[in-house]
Amino acid sequence: MNKRDFLDLSSLRVGELEALLRLADRLKIETKAGVEHPYLRGKTLAMIFQKPSLRTRITFETGMAQLGGHAIYLAPQDIGIGERESVKDVARNLSRWVDLIMIRTFSHSICVELAREANVPVINGLTDLLHPCQLLADLQTLRAHFDDLSRLKIAFVGDGFNLAQSWIEAAALARFELRIACPTGYEPDPGFVARLQQEKLGIITDDPFAAVKDADVIYTDTWTSMGQESEAGKRRRAFRNFQVNAALLQHAQPQALVMHCLPAHRGEEITDEVIDGPRSVVLEQAENRLHAQKAVMVWLSRPEVLQHHVGPSRQS
Repeated sequence: MNKRDFLDLSSLRVGELEALLRLADRLKIETKAGVEHPYLRGKTLAMIFQKPSLRTRITFETGMAQLGGHAIYLAPQDIGIGERESVKDVARNLSRWVDLIMIRTFSHSICVELAREANVPVINGLTDLLHPCQLLADLQTLRAHFDDLSRLKIAFVGDGFNLAQSWIEAAALARFELRIACPTGYEPDPGFVARLQQEKLGIITDDPFAAVKDADVIYTDTWTSMGQESEAGKRRRAFRNFQVNAALLQHAQPQALVMHCLPAHRGEEITDEVIDGPRSVVLEQAENRLHAQKAVMVWLSRPEVLQHHVGPSRQS
């Protein structure tokens, strides 16, 4: 059975990325106008959560409802995937009952194995390696503010973890300049570092001021992700000079946007003044998770809609 999965951005062609973003824009505009999109009527999404999340659960569950389908939330204790029951058995059972599977987990290998064993499309809702759903929403957000993504200078300030690595994948597709600033020892995985350097997409530095110099966008994320709680004190010390604050913003473009995937640890990686300030688009990012993920689910279940539904207009 031929199927597509959405595990990363690297598997997308440039045209597919553009089509997904345009469909997400159209779904957002029309939903706000009261237009219904029953593309997934009668279909069911299984949502496997090993990591909790406000945005991921609500946006996928609401998205399926808006598309005419139904979502089932599966908490860690409901399955025990990879422990109580093997990934293979979970994948093969769910494939008999549902039409889509979303997983938010720790190990990326679990996500890959689930996709390999399932006969229905699998969506990566987040792993310790990548967060493609967030990046799709982020790119949708930037398209509303900038005409040409390829001309942007984007600074990522913080941990070279899953978000930073997905930003490298996004840069490879959209061809913008990406500067990643992180403390020594907290760089992205070497394979992602090599890709950024070999494709001459940007730099990795331990100087946040160099990264944000003349940047159009400044992005940050929590210094301590789920599963890293025992390192919180060590990380706060290592990242203390990497806070996105008013002093750092002065080195960026005067109208530079500030982004954060949330949840935010206010007073650590970002100040209240910045995250609540006029340059912040964090709530727009959160809102776009809903529509970007709807576009992904439609694409995986009804690929023909991507062509028929996407017109020349863009969100302004």
